[in-house]
Amino acid sequence: MKDQDKEMELNEETIEIPVENENNPNDAEGQEDLAGAEFAVEEQLARLQRDYAELQDKYIRHIAEFDNFKRRTLKERLDLMNMAARDTIQALLPALDDFDRVKAAGELPNSPEPFGEGIKLVYHKLYHILAAQGLEPMESNGQPFDTEIHEAITEIPAPTEDLKGKIIDTLEKGYKLKDKMIRYAKVVVGK
Repeated sequence: MKDQDKEMELNEETIEIPVENENNPNDAEGQEDLAGAEFAVEEQLARLQRDYAELQDKYIRHIAEFDNFKRRTLKERLDLMNMAARDTIQALLPALDDFDRVKAAGELPNSPEPFGEGIKLVYHKLYHILAAQGLEPMESNGQPFDTEIHEAITEIPAPTEDLKGKIIDTLEKGYKLKDKMIRYAKVVVGK
């Protein structure tokens, strides 16, 4: 608003109305000068009102344009996230199909061996699909405890002296997706 006030001050012109004879307001020359000055003031007022209306119109258009830009970028961002989720789910569908086949095979009489082998195959396939998407599991057991990548669930006495301050057991593996942590490893630390 201050910039607009400064602009208005710069655009304002001072109009001086010459007064030759203050005692005689009926003087014809004085009336002409007064009428000319009044016309100039009205003309300047009309010009300033047009300029104001034009600037206000530009302002409203810019606000509307910015709102449209925000809506458009939000929609694009949501579309991009949905596309990424869709691609990941599509990549996981073959593993899901394999789980269905293994489950069906496991329900047959006398089929414990194929069921266990099928589960192993599906497990490895799922890990390969996720690795292709950039997922990296973290190995934590035996590593020194690091608060940047581990979440200590509990501390227990270390079975040996060299396991003090190190991870004894992993309750949930930690994962990185393209070198960014997406899940911290939940671990048991030796004290």
